Amino acid sequence: MSVLPVKPVPFFADKNRAFWRLQALGWGGAMILRAMSSLANAQPLSFLVLVAIATVTGFSLSLILSVVYRQLLYRRAIVTWAGTAVVLAAAVGVYAFIDSWVITLYRPQADSGFAQLFLGVLYLDLTLLGAWSALYYAINFYLQVEEANDRLLALENQATSAQLAMLRYQLNPHFLFNTLNSISTLVLLKQTEPANAMLSRLSSFLRYTLINQPTARVTIAQEIDTLKLYLDIERMRFEERLRTRFDIAPEAARALLPSLLLQPLVENAIKYAVSTQESGAEIKVRAERIGDRLRITVSDTGPGIPRGRTPDDVIGTVHGDGHRSTGVGLANISERLAQAYGDQQHFEIRSRPQDGFAVIIEIPYETELGDEDEPASTPIGNAAREGIRRLAETMSPATRST
Repeated sequence: MSVLPVKPVPFFADKNRAFWRLQALGWGGAMILRAMSSLANAQPLSFLVLVAIATVTGFSLSLILSVVYRQLLYRRAIVTWAGTAVVLAAAVGVYAFIDSWVITLYRPQADSGFAQLFLGVLYLDLTLLGAWSALYYAINFYLQVEEANDRLLALENQATSAQLAMLRYQLNPHFLFNTLNSISTLVLLKQTEPANAMLSRLSSFLRYTLINQPTARVTIAQEIDTLKLYLDIERMRFEERLRTRFDIAPEAARALLPSLLLQPLVENAIKYAVSTQESGAEIKVRAERIGDRLRITVSDTGPGIPRGRTPDDVIGTVHGDGHRSTGVGLANISERLAQAYGDQQHFEIRSRPQDGFAVIIEIPYETELGDEDEPASTPIGNAAREGIRRLAETMSPATRST
């Protein structure tokens, strides 16, 4: 794609420069039209001097009008329009008087008197200054509307960012409570090495998550790295009962999504699928590109939704009044998707009794520029997991049991 050699700048980016450009263009065009009209009516070339004087007079009066109008612009409507009418009438009168006086000097032997000349040029001068005044107010009112729209858009963006940040920060206390509670249990049982290992894993996970801004977007590959750090923490508790499988298409690995979007879904699966079954469960995360859409599925092999309830019932129990309460998890994800993508997102729950639970997310497929060579794993994620692996290897099988 070709790139413009010069970055375009909005015409009204510099209001002062735009004003002088419009002044030069408008009055220059008016002078050319009057000069052409004079020559077409067989006026001598010397008559062009009168045209030049009339143009300079109009230009000067418009500068005075701009100063007065600027003071009237932000007044009450009745003050603005009444003041404009008075000032415009005075300016037209002065303009017509000067034009008539100059014509009288140019043609001292003319049959028409000064009063007739004054009335003759009054209409033309009123048209010029009236059109100039209308254009002045129209441009300034347009700029006011644009500025108001820009301020409104900025406020909406700030509100959206604040909402997204609030939803993102809501996850941290929720996750920390569960993890610290597990660490506290290990300490009470005097299992210091597992407790220390879990603290190390928790610090690695938090270090990773704090790198990104609350409203930032990351690639699927980065999100999976973060998710694996979290799963390493949970695997300390559940060991072989927690089984995971990742099916990430190469194109999907480069796609962008809000950070920490999948962790609450996996946490929900651990809470209601892994912990409730003696044999545990398998959690599968799948990401694929379908046309211009990115589809992410997080499913488990748990008990699913009990008989007599529907996925809509589960969504409706986000405040904890149902059998399978979602806490802040599903409600948080749904709200974050709505804030980030509006109508361009799809959030769906699928489940059958004793046949597992699945959450399907569809969002627009977007990637960062130049990310084609991005590795499937990020350096910080690999380093953190390597440190976790070495730490876990130092623990004996007896101390790792909970």
